[in-house]
Amino acid sequence: MKTLLIIDAQNDFMPGGALPVPEGDKIVPIINGMQHTFDLVIATQDWHPEDHISFASNHKGASVFDEIEIQGKSQTLWPNHCVQGTQGAEFHPDLKTEKFEAIFRKGTDREIDSYSAFYDNSHLKSTGLAGYLKEKGVSELYVCGLAADICVYFSINDALKEGFNCYFIEDASMALDTEKFSEIKKEMIAMGIQIITSESVS
Repeated sequence: MKTLLIIDAQNDFMPGGALPVPEGDKIVPIINGMQHTFDLVIATQDWHPEDHISFASNHKGASVFDEIEIQGKSQTLWPNHCVQGTQGAEFHPDLKTEKFEAIFRKGTDREIDSYSAFYDNSHLKSTGLAGYLKEKGVSELYVCGLAADICVYFSINDALKEGFNCYFIEDASMALDTEKFSEIKKEMIAMGIQIITSESVS
């Protein structure tokens, strides 16, 4: 079953949002244009409580993008983003969602951040996505979305560990830090991830 996983195509990650990915909105028409070629389309949403531990505003004296240690793990502090029930947490208004069979929400536990579509950052809690895909008989996963160097990357990494063959759709994804992502792409290739474009999907 040909499956597309769309990561966090939400307002707060778009230009003008709380944590904008440069040119993030450019992926929306590309994602819309290729959805029809997939048998199964699923999506994720960052879905944080207001008091989430990753928000700089919840740490006295801290600034956005500071690195601190929480429960023995390094944590980047982010601006408040994708807060549950807010406009910023909604999908981009131009994103076609009719074909979405399921939406998996992540980052719902205030005590731990969750970049991956599959697990929180300490792998303590599963979103249930791996089991869902395996029950559907999915073996290959095409992944795109925001941000390529964070949530997309961590999702693909976990997908590989769960035994899925992974394709990264590069033109349907944008990175928060493009310089960092150039190194991540080399790592992806070394891991056996196939980097493709939307044109090759159909």
